Amino acid sequence: MATQADVRRIALALPGTQEPPNYFAFEVPNKGKMKGYAWVWMERLDPRRPRVANAKVLAVRVTNLGQKDLMISAEPTKFFTEPHYNGFPAVLVRLAALSVAELRALLKDAWRCMARADASTRAGRGGGATKEAAAKRTATKSATKRTATKSAAKVKRR
Repeated sequence: MATQADVRRIALALPGTQEPPNYFAFEVPNKGKMKGYAWVWMERLDPRRPRVANAKVLAVRVTNLGQKDLMISAEPTKFFTEPHYNGFPAVLVRLAALSVAELRALLKDAWRCMARADASTRAGRGGGATKEAAAKRTATKSATKRTATKSAAKVKRR
């Protein structure tokens, strides 16, 4: 069973990761801006009230919407989503359903999504992406953009 303490320990060990003050989230610099890759889920308990942090659930970036859908359908006891995250490449994770090893792999993948390619290559130590993996990620992003563009064109024609 993973905990927020495990999340913090693993995330802060990844190169360049920072935790903003007063908020349980982890971000990494990317082209001069901080990009979040994991954060506490802000749950909507009442539609008329502000969202409330749910310490049992972590929102984690994923490579694309296809990966998100695959994760949710493969293991719905661990991963889920809500309407707020529709169309956004992040999955909600029940920490109690994860082992620490699964959490570590999930956070490393999320970090790779947001870290610049040169930073992930420098990471080394088995946690960083190789040049081949960075090239594959770039190719996947390009394919995803082409698919999104084609879908948008179909919607316009209708």
